[in-house]
Amino acid sequence: MLDPLDILTNIDDVIPYYQAIFNAEEQRVVGYEVLGRILADAEIESLGPFFLDSGIPEEYKLEVDDRVIRQALERFKEADRDLLIFINQDANVLMLDHGESFLELLKEYEEQGIELNRIVLEITEHNFEGDIEQLYHMLAYYRTYGIKIAVDNIGKESSNLDRIALLSPDLLKIDLQALKVSQPSPSYEHVLYSISLLARKIGAALLYEDIEADFQLQYAWRNGGRFFQGYYLQAPSGHFIDRSLLKERLKTEFQQFITREKKKLETVYEHSENFYKRVNQAVSELKKTHQADDEFIKKLAENLTDCCFRIYMCDEEGYQLTGNVFKQSGEWFYQPEYMEKNWSWRPYFLENIMKMRNSRKGFFSDLYSDIETGEMIRIFSYPMDDNMYLFIDLPYSYLYEQDGLL
Repeated sequence: MLDPLDILTNIDDVIPYYQAIFNAEEQRVVGYEVLGRILADAEIESLGPFFLDSGIPEEYKLEVDDRVIRQALERFKEADRDLLIFINQDANVLMLDHGESFLELLKEYEEQGIELNRIVLEITEHNFEGDIEQLYHMLAYYRTYGIKIAVDNIGKESSNLDRIALLSPDLLKIDLQALKVSQPSPSYEHVLYSISLLARKIGAALLYEDIEADFQLQYAWRNGGRFFQGYYLQAPSGHFIDRSLLKERLKTEFQQFITREKKKLETVYEHSENFYKRVNQAVSELKKTHQADDEFIKKLAENLTDCCFRIYMCDEEGYQLTGNVFKQSGEWFYQPEYMEKNWSWRPYFLENIMKMRNSRKGFFSDLYSDIETGEMIRIFSYPMDDNMYLFIDLPYSYLYEQDGLL
């Protein structure tokens, strides 16, 4: 890392670099993130370590940051007027004067033709040490000028979703550095899924950054990404690129993603249809000799022993009408203690009940982690007669054997 004093004494060598950000709708460049660089010994070096070093006085950082931003805004004056300008700022430093000096800098360039609705202010929520309410009020004030807010580095460290929701950002930037292998851990996927739900609820767009491979781009696309950034798409450079440079390549890649996803959905649908036929036949046969009760689900469990590990029945309010029939170490056990437990609090439970009631057909749930076993499972829900609904839990081992169910 360069010595901070070397950077300050050679501040004329500090320059902005720009990393392109692409959108999903048009597969073209919608803006650039401004990054600090310095020309040192004929090499371009990042100023990231300088800005992140807590031991360097803030006034030094402000001086260098001011030079980077001013040069960048001069460049954007000559660019397309709809290009977004992503600028990183330390929220702790911004709050020293409640954001006034940064806003004055932007207003100065607004008078020179850069509309403030092109500015996207990037802050990192988990680094902020002050009063979150005061930060919220400052950002709300910025918004009155049209400035957009992005919360950065989500997924990289312990982000607080409550605080993020309070800030009501326009964009959430999700860091995909943790996605270094093509098969991420289920817990990581669950965190990203929670973030995507939060984004939808608060009306924020998702921007996936640090995309370094095609599977990461596919992951971002499949998980609600509207904007994409990373070395796989374009490395930071000292100049702007043709906005349609990757349009054909991205169209081709997205088409491949679409084809794979459609095939996957079709496969799940086919599995669901076949499983429905199997369950429907088994239920129909058992109804001839058994009432829909505990004995019924015990017999059904024996019929489905190759593909499930838990069976029970509920009414449409979510109360269990039977105990559980549960398989452990290859043997079935009856668990009467589950009788009359209520599951209506579970996400999508009542929605799925209504779906079954109206369609009169069974279907698979999405993949999720079972509360008791901790393994990834799917539930097959099946409508019986007279306000009774059958739930059949399929273990990971069975799903693994079926093409397309994981």
